[in-house]
Amino acid sequence: MPNTSIILGKISGLFGVRGEVRVFDFSRHRGAILEYDPWLLWQERSWQQIKVVGGRQHQDTLVVQLEGFEDREASRELIGAEVAIRPGQLESLNDGEYYWHQLEGLAVVNEAGDNFGIVERLIETGANDVLVVRGQRERLIPYTINTITNVDLLNKKIRVDWELDY
Repeated sequence: MPNTSIILGKISGLFGVRGEVRVFDFSRHRGAILEYDPWLLWQERSWQQIKVVGGRQHQDTLVVQLEGFEDREASRELIGAEVAIRPGQLESLNDGEYYWHQLEGLAVVNEAGDNFGIVERLIETGANDVLVVRGQRERLIPYTINTITNVDLLNKKIRVDWELDY
């Protein structure tokens, strides 16, 4: 995936006979992916920009009509395609707030300077988000106001109040 796209979902199947597709939305709030237009779809080893004509929630997925895909057979080629947007389509955040994609790949060190590794991904637990840090071993570090002491995007580093033996 190029750095110029943020994956927000995946086309999981077809819906009806008019070319609509089922989309699994990775957003924290189901349906939020519908706020973005155009989408980027990963097809034939490259990103293709596609206009969203319309969409709605249907059970546990979304049903979406994409421009240029007006029948079921044409839409069949989209099954499995990842859905992404460009970073510029995201709304600006307040100081101290970050999107997950901004934290992935950052080095994690504690107050003593111990290196824990790199943020591989984040997971949502309900209580708080958790950094999955891959180094000599995998560590799960809660992303809380008490644990994260500094995020430095410029130097690609997160400082944490966390000990090696936790």
